Amino acid sequence: MSRAARLLNLLQILRRHRYPVTGDCLALELNVSLRTLYRDVDALRAQGADIEAEAGVGFLLRPGFMLPPLMLSHDEIEAIALGVKWVAGRTDKAISAAAVNALAKINAVLPDDMRDSLQTTGLMVPPPWKDTEVTEFEDRYLKMIRQALKSERKLIMDYSDVKEATTERIVWPVALGFYERARLLVGWCELRQDFRHFRSDRILNLSVADQRYPTRRTTLLRQWREQEEAMYRAYEARQAETA
Repeated sequence: MSRAARLLNLLQILRRHRYPVTGDCLALELNVSLRTLYRDVDALRAQGADIEAEAGVGFLLRPGFMLPPLMLSHDEIEAIALGVKWVAGRTDKAISAAAVNALAKINAVLPDDMRDSLQTTGLMVPPPWKDTEVTEFEDRYLKMIRQALKSERKLIMDYSDVKEATTERIVWPVALGFYERARLLVGWCELRQDFRHFRSDRILNLSVADQRYPTRRTTLLRQWREQEEAMYRAYEARQAETA
C-alpha cells in the first residue's frame, strides 16, 4: 500500500470514531508500527487535519478537514457512479439533477486514467419499472416533502389508502425513503396519533403548512427507529415461537 493510500485510510478510520482511538488500535488496523503511525499523523496535520492527541487516551479528528478531491480509489469512484445512476432514475427531478451534477464535478477533477474508468465502467443500473416511475404530480409532491423535512413544517394532504378510501391527514414529516417500486414518507400522523408510512404516489393533494411541528425531527426519527426495532424484535419472537 502506498503512503498516500495509507494516509487516506488513516483519515477515514479517524472519521469513523466520535471519541479518541488509541494509537495501538490504529496501528493494528493499518498494519503499521506505532512509529509509522505517528509519522502519518504528523503528515495529516501538516496538510491541515486537526488531530488531537492525548497520552493514554488516543487520537481524535476534529470536524472541518476536507479530503482533497483526487483522493478516491477506483472502487470508490465506481461506487459513486453506481449510486448516481440509481438516484438519477428513481427520485424527483431536482435530486436526480443534483446527483448528475455532482458526478460531473467529480469527473472534472479526476486524472485521465480514472476518468476513463468512470466513463467505461461495466457496472450498470437497469431502468425503473414503467409503472413505478415518478409522475409529474409525485415529482412536485416529493419536492414539497423534502422542503417540509428541512424546515420541520407540517404537511396537509388528502391521502388514498390501499382500499382507495380518502382521508385528510396532517403529518409531521420524519423521513423520505426511496425504494425500487415506491417512495415512502415516514411521518407522525395527527389523525392516528402514531407514526405512519405514506406512499407518495397515493397522495391526491398536498400543501406545506406555515406551522412547524412541536418536536424536533431528529427526535421523531429516533423514536420511529426505536418503535420499528421493537416491532421487528416482537415479530422475530413470534416467528421463533411457531418454528
